[in-house]
Amino acid sequence: MDKIISAVFKVESEGYQAMTELKKNPENDAYTVPQAVLIKKENNGIVTLDSYDTGLETADDTLLGGLVGGVVGILGGPIGMLLGGSIGLLTGGAIDADDAFDNASMIEMVTNMVMDGEVALIALAQETEAGTVRNLFSKYDVSVIENDAKEVAEEIELAAKAQKELEREARAKLRESKKEELKKGAEEVRAKLTEGVESLKENFKKK
Repeated sequence: MDKIISAVFKVESEGYQAMTELKKNPENDAYTVPQAVLIKKENNGIVTLDSYDTGLETADDTLLGGLVGGVVGILGGPIGMLLGGSIGLLTGGAIDADDAFDNASMIEMVTNMVMDGEVALIALAQETEAGTVRNLFSKYDVSVIENDAKEVAEEIELAAKAQKELEREARAKLRESKKEELKKGAEEVRAKLTEGVESLKENFKKK
């Protein structure tokens, strides 16, 4: 089964070390990791620190070919920012933390796990032996989650559609705001012109 494995590192240098090890050995008898990216959360935004793509085909290359990049795009976009902290809000109510994570999407889990200043390694992996990629990170101070890659692909597709809708609404509001500003400006100019004309008329009458 193809997986998206997300490893959140408390120590940035350990994230770099894990990434370097994967780049050196992306494929063996136990696993294949054709794509991986190392990101950092800074000022609530996402910065890409390192990445690679071996070009190796996945089981479903059409669906999963750009999946890691798609994940990063959503995490760093408005949807990722909106979902950040959502699990914390849920656990503050009647929902247990474990239940919240069980019911959360991959984007929600990662955005809530990565704190400002921390790094995360996100990889597309195929394993012949379950848990082999996770075990690569066991020597680090790290939190690891695994998700079915096809489910993540569907999630990213839905998130991308929602993001486009948000952007469309934002553009529409911006255009409307500009129209209102232009209308207001035109009305002010018209008022000043009218005032000037009336002033001239009064001056002519006095003469």
